[in-house]
Amino acid sequence: MTQKTAALPHTMTAWQRETYGSAGGTHLARIPVPTPGRGEVLLKVRATTLNAADVRILLGDPLLVRPVFGLRRPKQPVRGIDVAATVVAMGPDATGVTRGDEVIVELPGGGGLAPYAVAPAERLVKRPATLAPEAAACLPIAGGTAWQALDLAGVDEQTGRVLILGASGGVGTFAVQLAALHGAEVWATCGERNRPLVEGLGAVRTFDHRTSPLDDLPSDHFDAVIDIAGGVSLRALQRLVAPGGTVVLVVGDGGHVLGPVPRMIRAAFLSIGSRRRIRPLAATAKREIVRQLAALAADGRIAPVIEREWPFEEASAALAHVEGGHAVGKVVVRGAASAE
Repeated sequence: MTQKTAALPHTMTAWQRETYGSAGGTHLARIPVPTPGRGEVLLKVRATTLNAADVRILLGDPLLVRPVFGLRRPKQPVRGIDVAATVVAMGPDATGVTRGDEVIVELPGGGGLAPYAVAPAERLVKRPATLAPEAAACLPIAGGTAWQALDLAGVDEQTGRVLILGASGGVGTFAVQLAALHGAEVWATCGERNRPLVEGLGAVRTFDHRTSPLDDLPSDHFDAVIDIAGGVSLRALQRLVAPGGTVVLVVGDGGHVLGPVPRMIRAAFLSIGSRRRIRPLAATAKREIVRQLAALAADGRIAPVIEREWPFEEASAALAHVEGGHAVGKVVVRGAASAE
C-alpha cells in the first residue's frame, strides 16, 4: 500500500502545456497530485532547473523524438526534469530513502514545474546538507552531461589540452570546471561578455569564435574537443585534435525531422580509419555520477553557475528564457510555496 501522510493535498497547481509548441503556451492548471507507483516515491519539489532537453520536449523537436515523448502530444505535459526535493511519501517496494530525506533526481520525462512529482527511488541521490537545493538541482543533466562528455573523450589526469566550445552554458560551465579539476589546460569559446566568467572557472584561454574563427587555431593542438555549441563542420573539429585525440559532439545539430542522426552518421564515417575520432554523446541518467557531483559541489571543488533564480509563479518566463538559447549557466525555478 502506498504510504501517504494525511496532510498531502489531492490536487495542485502546475505549469503545463498539453500540445507541442513554444514556452508561451505554458500555463497554470489544476491537476491531481501524482500517486507513487511500485518502487517510486512522491517528492515535494524544492527547486527545478531548466535544460535544453526541456525545450526540445516542449517543442517536440526533432520529430524523431515524438514516439518516445508522445506522438501527437506530450505524454508528460509538465516540464522540469532536474529537481531537488523532499521525500514525502513512499510507494510499494520503494527502498533506499525514507520520508523527510532531501534528494536530487533527474525525473524520467519531467514533471518538476509542479509542487509535487513522482520519481523512481532507485534514481534518488541524497543531497548533502551543505548543498543548497537550488545548486543541487543544477547537477543531474548539465553536470552529468559534462562528466560523460569528458569521460567519452578520455579526459583524465594525463590529458594535456582540452577545447570546450560553448563554455558559458549549463553544460559548458561544468565541463570547464571538471576538465580543470583533472589538471587539463582548458581553452574555451564563449561570448565576449562571458569570458571573465569562464576564465574564473578554470579556462586558461578564452575567445569568441564569432570574431576569432576556429580556422585560426593550429591543427593537432588538442587532446580533446568538446562541442557544446554546434555550427562547426566536423572536418574543422577533427582537424583540431592530435592523433589519438577525440572530438565529442554534445550538441544535436540537425533538421526538424531527423535531428542529429545525419551528423552522427557522418561522424562515424569520418572516424573510419582515422586516429582522430568523432564520437556523438548520448548522455543518460547515472545516479553515481550525480552522487559524485554532489560531493564535489558540497566540498566547494565545483560550483554550479546560476544565472538567475525565478519564482515558481514566473516559471513560464524562465522556460521562455531558456528557449531563447542565451542563458548563462543554469536557470533555476524555486519550488512552489504551496500546492494552491
